[in-house]
Amino acid sequence: MTLELKAAATQDVAIFAPYYREPSKKSTLPYAITLYRSGEVMGERAIEGGTPIPFEAKWRISNLPSDLTLCRVMFDDDEELSYEVMMENSEFVDYLIDLIINMRNNEVVDFPQAFYSKLFRIQLTTPDLV
Repeated sequence: MTLELKAAATQDVAIFAPYYREPSKKSTLPYAITLYRSGEVMGERAIEGGTPIPFEAKWRISNLPSDLTLCRVMFDDDEELSYEVMMENSEFVDYLIDLIINMRNNEVVDFPQAFYSKLFRIQLTTPDLV
């Protein structure tokens, strides 16, 4: 599963650019902004030793990195498996950057472990899982 994304306009990227220092994140930022502006993504959450679970994530779009966004994730097309999390746009776009990098490397559309930790309000104890 992959996403077809075009780079966002330079002026849209410029407002978020100061929040990301790593070269791989900076180069992926224009595509993450495009994904962010779409307001949704569908993917699969890998389950260790099991079948991946499909998800759909939707969020509110706003223009400033410091604005808050509410993201709702529904698993397996089941309303009872819906979760919401609120965070600053800059943090959420960072998770979208990681999602895109993961997709490029593994051909899987999935958020990083740290996103799920925040979504499920679970404190990660192992530093390499963050």
